[in-house]
Amino acid sequence: MPKIKTKKGALKRFKRTGSGKLVRNRAFASHIMTKKSRKRKRNLRKSTIVDKVEVKKVARLLPYG
Repeated sequence: MPKIKTKKGALKRFKRTGSGKLVRNRAFASHIMTKKSRKRKRNLRKSTIVDKVEVKKVARLLPYG
């Protein structure tokens, strides 16, 4: 059976932690920042864990990640 290709777009957006969880960056931080509060912008800089309901979908895109 041939190897499964990794989706390169997903590879650039998601990382695995040491315990195997998936990490992602937050959305809505690229433009129109003036109306967002300082606290909100600060929190958008932090990465976060992928939700449990989405893990299976994302993991399918990263077969060897």
